[in-house]
Amino acid sequence: MSEEVTTHAGVTMPSIVYGTAWKKERTAALVEEALMAGFRGVDTACQPKHYDEAGVGRGLMAALDAGVPRDSLYVQTKFTPLSGQDPARVPYDPEAPLPEQVAQSIQRSHANLHVDRLDAVVLHSPLRTFADTMLVWRALEAAVDAGQVRQLGISNCYDPALFERLVAEARIPPAVLQNRFYQDSGYDVRLRAFCAGHGVAYQSFWTLTANPHLLESAAVQAACAHHDKTPAQVLYRALTQLGAVPLIGTTSRQHMDEDLAIFMFTLAPPELAAIEALFV
Repeated sequence: MSEEVTTHAGVTMPSIVYGTAWKKERTAALVEEALMAGFRGVDTACQPKHYDEAGVGRGLMAALDAGVPRDSLYVQTKFTPLSGQDPARVPYDPEAPLPEQVAQSIQRSHANLHVDRLDAVVLHSPLRTFADTMLVWRALEAAVDAGQVRQLGISNCYDPALFERLVAEARIPPAVLQNRFYQDSGYDVRLRAFCAGHGVAYQSFWTLTANPHLLESAAVQAACAHHDKTPAQVLYRALTQLGAVPLIGTTSRQHMDEDLAIFMFTLAPPELAAIEALFV
């Protein structure tokens, strides 16, 4: 059983979320397996280039049919701007105005995922101008107003000034920030602090792939030895104790079980401080 994070929007999500990018034809089976293993959060996108959103929906339905209660699940998808889409498979009218693209994308997500209300829709990346970003954001806010979406977020936003401006100017500010967790961005120290102070869930992705040096570090290895856990378990546990929500995209049932088991131990303050000191 995982811990949970509640955002300023009053929406609760599990402290780890199953990520579904790049799963292709395996998507439905892997989502079902993850949910049956014990994951209770799923992240996807209305973006056929990297996600099979309809496959996520089939996996969700299979898990629900097997007895997983809907009210225990957190279902999150994304609106992907045209620049991030495969031109041959755009899931909305690419000639439509931006607000209509958003509306069509959300409608497609509802159909793909078989849910009446999405727990979150995340803007996959800022648009070329802040004005266009806000035009899309107003359309996302309208979806919240219409009861189609519970909360909003943004991904791939590494500029603290841009994110803080979005929070300030939005009528319904982002409750999720989903970013790569890696050295090139300085591990988003300022952004993570801002999120912690404003009730925003910071979701990390690329957490293992981008950070072999963290997994091999003396601090992580010492915690592994002390708790008899793997480096991945220790890093994920450190992040959850620091308030982050890792996206976990493993295709291995063994790793799913190991990832879900991170809540069975707690890093001591000196261990956690030693690992956090690596995030610079």
